[in-house]
Amino acid sequence: MTRFFIAAGKRPGLVISVLVIALVIVWALAPSLFTHQDPLVGNVTDRLQAPSARHIFGTDNLGRDLWARVVYGSAQSLAATFLAVVLALVVGSVLGLLAGFLRGWVDDVIMRVMDVVLAIPTVLLSLAIITALGFGTVNVAIAVGFASAASFARVMRSEVITISTALYVEAARASGVRWYTVLRRHVLPNSLGPVLSLSALEFGTAVLAISSLSFLGFGAPPPAPEWGALISEGRNYLATSWWLTTFPGLIIVAVVLAANRVSRAFEKNGAAR
Repeated sequence: MTRFFIAAGKRPGLVISVLVIALVIVWALAPSLFTHQDPLVGNVTDRLQAPSARHIFGTDNLGRDLWARVVYGSAQSLAATFLAVVLALVVGSVLGLLAGFLRGWVDDVIMRVMDVVLAIPTVLLSLAIITALGFGTVNVAIAVGFASAASFARVMRSEVITISTALYVEAARASGVRWYTVLRRHVLPNSLGPVLSLSALEFGTAVLAISSLSFLGFGAPPPAPEWGALISEGRNYLATSWWLTTFPGLIIVAVVLAANRVSRAFEKNGAAR
């Protein structure tokens, strides 16, 4: 325990980042522990009230408690983010694994497609996919996930090429082990480290992308309290009710910065090893 506190004292930024991520996850899992207000029902007589002891984030134009909407909105925003990151991780890792291990024309075809995907801005490509799939939180997550898969594919391919030339992999091949067994037993486990580190970075990027698409109206329909939708709803009252956009925006910024800080910690630990 003493060592833990000493390590925490040396890296306070990382500790704060982990606490931020943990807090929003707890919001998503048990929002009722943090507020007794209904995020969907408000009192018109309380509309557009500034932050106070009763409403710490203020209220919106329908009298709904903004703190409750931010807390309850974390469930949809984080669920979409996790789905997007997992989808990007699985799809990108499989493509990168095949490209780096099989090489030849398989590598050429997969990586040229990934280059095209990387050349298109993530939000623009996500918009194109959403147009085909339709609106909704799940479709937004799928769109962001597919648009982000190319980054995972490139990292996985690079790691697989490095691992494939290792002596123990060559020895396994020379001893007659089938290629898919070598892939599953040796190449994949030793290539996952940098890819998992990238997933922490992509978590923050996915939060930002999903919030942006929600802000544009492609997420869950009102009155669902997604973080991006909250900012979109409050922009019409920005001149008089600054809290409607400021507090949800600060939450998004905090989560993105925290995810980036955790990702850098993973990268440093991986480099040290």
